[in-house]
Formats: sequence, C-alpha cells, structure tokens
Amino acid sequence: MKPRSRIARAQQGVMLLEALIGILIFSLGILALVALQATAVQLTSDARYRTDATLLANRLIGQMWTSGYLTPAQLQVAFQSTPPGAAYQGWLADVSGRDGLPGVVAAGAGVVSTLPTVTVVPTAANSSQVTIVLFWRTPEMPLNAPGHQHTVVSQIVRN
Repeated sequence: MKPRSRIARAQQGVMLLEALIGILIFSLGILALVALQATAVQLTSDARYRTDATLLANRLIGQMWTSGYLTPAQLQVAFQSTPPGAAYQGWLADVSGRDGLPGVVAAGAGVVSTLPTVTVVPTAANSSQVTIVLFWRTPEMPLNAPGHQHTVVSQIVRN
C-alpha cells in the first residue's frame, strides 16, 4: 500500500466542507425566496382591502348622487351614520357582508369598533360635504386593535 502524501492528508475532508457550504448558501437563498413570497401575498391582500374600501365608499357616494334626496338635511337623515339612516344601514350590510371588508364589527367588551362612519355636513343651500371613513381588520389582527382606515371626502351638489 502506498503511503499518502502530505498534501493529500492536508486536503482530507475539504470537498465535504465545500459541499456543506454550498448547501448552506442554497438553503439561505430558498428561505429568502419563501419570505419574499409571503410578503408579496400579504401586500396583495392589503391592496385588495384598500381597493374594496374605495369601491364601497364610491358606491355610497353614487347612491347619494342618484338618490331622490334634494337637500343636505335629507342627505343627513338618510345617509349619516349617527344616528344611522335607512340608506346607511343598507350600505352597511354591503360593507360588512360576505363581499365587504373583513373584521367590520361593532364595539363590544375588549373589541374596538370598525363600523364605517359617514358624516354629512351642509355647506350651502344645495351642497353638502360628505366624509366616509371605512375601517377593517385583517384576519390576523387582534380584536382590540383599531385596524386599517380609508377616508373619502366628496362634495354633493344639487343643481
């Protein structure tokens, strides 16, 4: 049997070490891709909720424009959230329904209210400023957290 040279003995196990380092680098890259994918999914769902909030607010503004209410006082009675008007209650069913925003609930024991607020402020004889504030809570958020918010301000003018 031939005796091993000194160089061969010095390099014993180097290939195994190189393979382990290569596997470590590859594993870190895969973990980074998984984390990136999770972040992308979360940002996509957040964008969906913001889009839904905008569409629901615009739907209410459209209802105000096409309603038969001519004066700002009539808009207040029908659409304002405090006290809740009939048109507001119908719209609230859309907001908190199956296709609405997640986590829209009234205040309770240890629960922060996420019911949308609608304020109608008369600015002139035939004009009102409408402020709609929508709240939602993503499924992973606790019930005592205020959640996310989207505010829309619009001017309703009757000619």
